Amino acid sequence: MADPLLPTTETVIKGAKTYARDLAERVVSTFLQAFVGGLVLTQPFDIGMWQAAGVAGVAAAGALVKGIIARWRDVTNSASLAKGV
Repeated sequence: MADPLLPTTETVIKGAKTYARDLAERVVSTFLQAFVGGLVLTQPFDIGMWQAAGVAGVAAAGALVKGIIARWRDVTNSASLAKGV
């Protein structure tokens, strides 16, 4: 008999896959958005493309940390801090 208080192994694996896919999508999209924004600012502020990529990397790392905190704070299959997502 299955314990009603504990999730099945299949549920845990599916939840981890969903969370990992959600977090990866958020990190990549944050990097791309910050990189494009950084490229737009390279000319007026006289910074190089690699510096813009570095700024985008910092933004993506921030998104990664936020997603991990969201998972730690509320056990869901989402990297969002919003309740119920």
